[in-house]
Amino acid sequence: MIFRLRQYLFVTALLVVVLYSSTPAYAFRCGNKIVTEDMHELQVRAACGDPVTVRHLGYVLRGVGMPVRRIPSPGMSVERYPGVGHYTQEVAVTEYVYNFGPRKLMRRLLFEAGILVSIETIGYGYREKKQAREPGVARQHSD
Repeated sequence: MIFRLRQYLFVTALLVVVLYSSTPAYAFRCGNKIVTEDMHELQVRAACGDPVTVRHLGYVLRGVGMPVRRIPSPGMSVERYPGVGHYTQEVAVTEYVYNFGPRKLMRRLLFEAGILVSIETIGYGYREKKQAREPGVARQHSD
């Protein structure tokens, strides 16, 4: 009986440690690096390489200032910009899509002004086809 209780407590403690040490839902792994929100585009490219697609989606208006993020309750966050006047600035929105292969999930990343603001999972990836040469076209060699 005591052995079972110790075993149960050990498994419970191990489960708690694993759950608390896992990466948050707003992050994902690229090889041995972790990509999280609020990272710069260059940091993401250094961690994951070049994306499969890059699209410029347009511009949005965002408040200028130091954002203060507070979490009033679990699962909910509120950002506000302190100060007397609220100034806005037009920032570019860019979308990156990463394909990690047919057995892993693809990721859609949204950047505003070069900062990662959203990470979405968009289903399983695919095998990329190698581009075949056109028949009759000779391969060019550079010397």
